[in-house]
This record gives sequence, C-alpha cells and structure tokens, in this order.
Amino acid sequence: MTNSQPEFTRDTNCFLIIGSNTSEGHPLIASRIMKAREERGAKLVVIDPRKTQMARLADLYLPFRPGTDVAVLNGLMHVIISEGLADEAYIAERTEGFEEMKALVEGYTPERVEEISAIPADGLREAARLYATNRPSAIIYAMGITQHTTGTDNVKSCANLAMLCGNVGVAGGGVNPLRGQNNVQGACDLGALANVYPGYQAVVSEQVQEKFQNAWGCTSDLNIGLTVTEMIEAAGDGRVRALYVMGENPMVADPDINHARHCLEQVEFLVVQDIFLSETAELAHVVFPCASFVEKDGTFTATDRRIQRVRKAIEPIGDAKADWEVICLLAQRMGATGFDFSSPEEVMDEIAQLTPIYGGVSYERLEQEGFLQWPVPAFDHPGTPYLHKGKFSRGLGHFHAIEFKEAAELPDDEYPLLLTTGRLMFHWHTGTMTRRSEKLDQEVPAAYVEIHPQDAADIGLNGHKRVRVTSRRGEIELDARVTDRIKPGIVFIPFHFAEAAANALTHAALDPTAKIPEYKVCAVKMEAIS
Repeated sequence: MTNSQPEFTRDTNCFLIIGSNTSEGHPLIASRIMKAREERGAKLVVIDPRKTQMARLADLYLPFRPGTDVAVLNGLMHVIISEGLADEAYIAERTEGFEEMKALVEGYTPERVEEISAIPADGLREAARLYATNRPSAIIYAMGITQHTTGTDNVKSCANLAMLCGNVGVAGGGVNPLRGQNNVQGACDLGALANVYPGYQAVVSEQVQEKFQNAWGCTSDLNIGLTVTEMIEAAGDGRVRALYVMGENPMVADPDINHARHCLEQVEFLVVQDIFLSETAELAHVVFPCASFVEKDGTFTATDRRIQRVRKAIEPIGDAKADWEVICLLAQRMGATGFDFSSPEEVMDEIAQLTPIYGGVSYERLEQEGFLQWPVPAFDHPGTPYLHKGKFSRGLGHFHAIEFKEAAELPDDEYPLLLTTGRLMFHWHTGTMTRRSEKLDQEVPAAYVEIHPQDAADIGLNGHKRVRVTSRRGEIELDARVTDRIKPGIVFIPFHFAEAAANALTHAALDPTAKIPEYKVCAVKMEAIS
C-alpha cells in the first residue's frame, strides 16, 4: 500500500474498491472504511462482479464483467479528463507521459465501456465524478485486479487514475493493494521473489550482487529465476529436479490442479515444511514440521508496510521448530556458512545491515514504538506513513497508455459460463488451518457455487440440487446457491475446499510480466446432478 490503514479512518473522503471483497477478505480494513463513511460521510464506490457486503453498503455499486478492468479504468479517466476534473497542476509538476495516455483514453467513452464491461454509461460517469471530486480518494484493490493475464496492466491503470486526480503522495489517497496473507508483504520485502534481493534490490545489478557476495560469501548469478507457478511447470518437464515448499499448498492454491499434481509427482525430490499435513505435504518425500505463529518469535509486515513483532506464546509442540531454525540447521548440514544465527533478532540485525528500506529497524525499536513503517532507512528515522510525498521514488510519476485486452479464455457455445473465484470470511486461503477449526468449519462446511436464477433455470436447477461444473481442465461436484447477487452468465466458487477445488477448473495462463495466473476468469459449463 502507498498509504496506511489509519488514514482511511481519518483522511480519506472517497474509497474506490475494485477487485476486493474487503469485508470478507480484509475485515479490519473494511471496518475502517465503514467508520469513515459513518462518521465523516466519506463516499464509497464498489466495482465488482458480485454484490458483496461492501457493495450493498456503497453509495454506488457497479457490477461488471470480470476481466474488463482496464476498459473500466480507462473509461473513468475519459470522464474525468473530458469534464475537466483532473488535477492539471499535479500532472504538470509531478508526472510524465500524460498526453499519450490522454490520447488513448479518448477512445474509451462511457458508451464503449458499457459495451465491453456491462457497466451502464451513466453509472461510470457517476463513479468518476465521486472519485474526482471527493479528494483525497483512495483506490483499494486485491487479487481481483492482479490475478489476470492483464494483471500488470490493471495495476498500472489504477496508478494512472490515482495520479490523474493528484491522489498519490497525499495522506488518505494512494493505490492500496490488500495482500492475501498476513506476511505476504514481508516475504516480498525480504527477497521471496525471483527478481530481487531483500529490499527490492535487483538481482540483475552487478553492484547489488557484489554487495551480497561480500556479505554472504556467495550468491546466485545475475539471471532472474523462476516464479512459483513457473517452478511447478519446470518440475513437470524436468528442468527443476527438487522443490522445497514452505507454508504453501499448491495442490489447492495453484491453477489447473490436475496438471500441478502431475508436475509434483514427476519431481525427483519434494520437501514440504508446514504446520499440518497439507494436500501438498501428502505428496512429499520429506516433511519438516514447523512451529506456528504462536510458537515462535519474529516479525510480520502488514499490507501497509507496518513491521510488527510476533511473540512466542507457547513452546513448540513435539519436534516442531521455527522456520528460521529449520533452514539454518539444513544449511549447516549442507556445509554452508553464515547460518549460525542464535535468534530471530540476529536475523533482523542482518536484514537492517543489508536492506535499506529496513535499515532503521531493530527489535529494540519495535518493542519501544510498537511498529515501524518502511522505508525506515536509519535508526533516527520515524518511518513512512505514506509513499511519494513531494516526489515519486523514480522522480516523475509515469502515465502508461494501456489498451484493453480480453482474458485468455472466454465463454463459448461449449462452455457458456464465466467462472470467477474468491475468498470467504470464515476460511483462510487453502483451508489448511481454518478447516481444522470446528467452529469455522460449521460456518461454511462445504464448497458451493453461486449461480444467477436465470442460469439456474437454463440448466433445470431448482435451488436444492448439486451441480457438476466442468472446464477444459477438470470437473468438480458441489452444491449450488441460486442468488441474484451475481450477474447472469457468471458463476462464483470459493477456492478453499480441496474436495471440490475451484482451481481444478481455472486457467494457468500467466500475466507476461508478473507471471501471476489468471484465477479470476475462465470458461465453464454446468449441469444439474442428483
């Protein structure tokens, strides 16, 4: 997030939520949004294929066809520019590339966007006016924006819209992606990406490589590695011979699960490190039991770059060890040097030495101050509540002229429905933890598919039958929920349930830049079964 959660309650005057079921996926942030709406009259615009709880509470809700985000965002910018609502002084002083972007969005009239996205032209105009005239305005998105073959284009388009109205580098504004798990931000910050060392220091930089060679004694080469999804594919064709999976469950989370299973079964050596025997761990040659969050010390970095301490509540059960201990012990057995840490605090001290954005972070400061928000480059630096104040980190903010592209797979005569996937409030990601909780499992014990009454009638469904949902990659059987919270032609399946895994159906096509799969759009057919 460019901004911070407290700013939503205090400063934001308009929230534009797109690609986020905020109240179920991020309920604490949703509570801040609702408090701003109730106490200060902040406006709320929700653009989503389903009428979620946030949509029901919004000042304006616009249902649309999944995968058409770029067209919608270009349409919003068309209205803002044509009606003279853009922040011209901000654009002139702090950005570049505006004229090219302006020329492109001239072609995205509300009427054309309606044809592409199914959002009524007048609704698009109203949304644009609410966002542009109630500044500071915050864009909030989640995986509904990123999990597309055009995910990178979607994110750039969100940045375009924010800069157009001067909403970057101000309290209460910004472009705010809500991360999918509690420490995804921290994992990315500290090098769990194929193209960077900790602190987003590029692996292709000889200067950066020399820095880490001096610190660690050795590094990898200057080539960018494989992403998570690419690793699974490479395991299937022999390019990767061993996989070490930590706290990840690709047998539920990956697209086209049947193919993922085939790939994992081909790999010569599979190690899984987890707190439970997940569906992926069941395929492993070796399983390392590791400690849960209540059994270890460390830090989590939240979605708004907030670094917080995690404190051990109980000792690890059985032979479980903290993740850092498992890695260090394994490295030592393999003859590596530099893995003689005696505590996670020592790990944090090395992070501060090598990672500029964490340069002023220490356990002592976190104990005293409660949290720090990066970048915090020095021990006398207070941290950074919001990014790009006064100046973008690259200098000038760059507008990108982005044309709309369709998803990799669209409905046709054989597979006439569009499937989109997502989360529920009562379950967490692949259900490895929450489905072992009796109370949470009682709330939603089984998978289901949401289908519009018109589509239900077309397949002869009376609202009480089970259905078979089939794509070109697999099929599942599950209960059907007939509801008008979703548009005709679209169906929704939560992805938490291994026995009826939505990702047995989803498409493995990747965004060419970020290499993230297109979880949010694929073509399916459905039939009623007894």
